[in-house]
Amino acid sequence: MAVVDHRAATFTVAGTVAGTVAGTVAGNRLGAAQEASRTDHLVLWLGLLSVLYNGILAFINHNIVPLSMTHVAGSEGLIMASAIIYILHKGIYETDLPAFLFLLFTLIVTIYVSVLNRMLFIDHFRNVLIIFCFTGLGGWSSEKTMKLAFRWASLAVMIFLIFEIVSVPFYVSIVHPSDYFANTRGLLPLSYNTTGLFQNALGFPERFSFGIIDHRSSSIFLEQVSLANFCGVIAVYLISMWERLGRWDRLLMIGTAVLILVTNDTRTMLIFCFACIVGYFVFPKIPKNFNLTLMPLIVAAGFLVYVLKPNATGDNFTGRINLTMKKIMELDPLAILGLSVDRVAEFADSGYVYLIYAATIFGVIALWLFVCLFPAGRTAAQRRCAHSLSLFIFLNMMIGGTAVFSMKIAGLLWFVVGYMRFHDSPRIRQGRPADLLS
Repeated sequence: MAVVDHRAATFTVAGTVAGTVAGTVAGNRLGAAQEASRTDHLVLWLGLLSVLYNGILAFINHNIVPLSMTHVAGSEGLIMASAIIYILHKGIYETDLPAFLFLLFTLIVTIYVSVLNRMLFIDHFRNVLIIFCFTGLGGWSSEKTMKLAFRWASLAVMIFLIFEIVSVPFYVSIVHPSDYFANTRGLLPLSYNTTGLFQNALGFPERFSFGIIDHRSSSIFLEQVSLANFCGVIAVYLISMWERLGRWDRLLMIGTAVLILVTNDTRTMLIFCFACIVGYFVFPKIPKNFNLTLMPLIVAAGFLVYVLKPNATGDNFTGRINLTMKKIMELDPLAILGLSVDRVAEFADSGYVYLIYAATIFGVIALWLFVCLFPAGRTAAQRRCAHSLSLFIFLNMMIGGTAVFSMKIAGLLWFVVGYMRFHDSPRIRQGRPADLLS
């Protein structure tokens, strides 16, 4: 009889455990479904404002009251402060530590550089703070919130791009880029620029172009470089989320990207978008840690271009690569250790050199490791996100400057990276918040 009772008790316990596990799994699935359908309005607005705030300020500047750089910096600061408060309210968990430690290391480098140069220099810290804020927001975002942020941002970009294509005077009457940059950046329009557009958007006859409009389009970003790079952000989003997007979202994103490509005359993003189309099928087969070789490979390829065409100059692909390689080879040895930060403005068009001058070689290494290792790589979609992110950042730094670090681009870019890192294993179920003060 005792044996029978023991077996019965064992069956009862097993049944209870099985029922508990089944209930937990069902509860988790229900919780995940509820989480995916929830909209966090603060996260949504912060994501949207990262793209739209310059356009909003430009409208105010032209139609209501003149603004200054203080208003731009204050707007960025308010967005980031709101994001930090939100993230701290949610709590810093163990899986958030890579982003937090990256920010902490950057703060140390910033203090070091500022002390050595006897001047406050926070540009690189600001760039990394943007990354920290938007990976955090993306990590806490629901799927619905992220889709809404990209949907409304893309729709706004497309509407203003259509305004600009159809009627430049009408577009200028809304945001007047030339006045905005004159008031907030001190970039006075050149004498030949009577269009009201930002002068760098006017281009020149020899530049690559599809010939659809007579200048490089800018849309809500007011200048051409950010619009081009937003096309790259859309490509990262599409390749990461394609299987989870509905038909209308796909059409909106593709339509916006194509319209940018044919009016912005961006060679780099045209190449990048084709790479993402191929990468959709190839990236899932490549281990995530392959990303660690990507930056050295791109720099080595740039050196090869320089060796083969040492005299190439101008605003073309080989000319921009050669410009960066020449500046790398002419690096001031003291700059590697952060002793020449006063020269950083000279390298706004060469990302790698700018980063060395702004953050030292140690800051470059930290960014390289973070970009390569922070994104998740468990699923095919996550590997697509990880590889496209690395290609976007490291390719851009070879032929461009600081655009990929601006909030207009980095905001939604790191938003989707943060989301993809946690979307199949939410942080809230991965343990208690790390005690950062112990």
